[in-house]
Amino acid sequence: MVQVKIFGLKENIEPKRFALSYVIQSTLKEAIGTPEKKRFQRFITLESENFIYPSDRTTNYTIIEIIMFEGRSTEVKKNLIRLLFQKIEETVDITPQDLEIVLVETPKSNWGIRGVPGDELDLDYKVDI
Repeated sequence: MVQVKIFGLKENIEPKRFALSYVIQSTLKEAIGTPEKKRFQRFITLESENFIYPSDRTTNYTIIEIIMFEGRSTEVKKNLIRLLFQKIEETVDITPQDLEIVLVETPKSNWGIRGVPGDELDLDYKVDI
């Protein structure tokens, strides 16, 4: 299971939303095998008074928070992060300086999905890679 939250200034994120959605999902598929049909994304767009960030970032500053089942190796997670930086810069012109990616892993038993705890789900993709 993977859920993604994308935070950024409304004026900058809204025009890029569909491209960002596509590049994030395609990268998740490439790096960790997330099926296309498992696209769970939330875009949280903020007005400038509600999004405070360091002075060495531009108005393109974007935070991507990926919440997922634990189990992937450190190298797989690092590859995911590297690919996201590369593909997002190429696709939507958000530079690595303006992008932060946070991976949050939780045990399957901490999720409730379709009426059962996550560790009781029959998944059609691998987590332990």
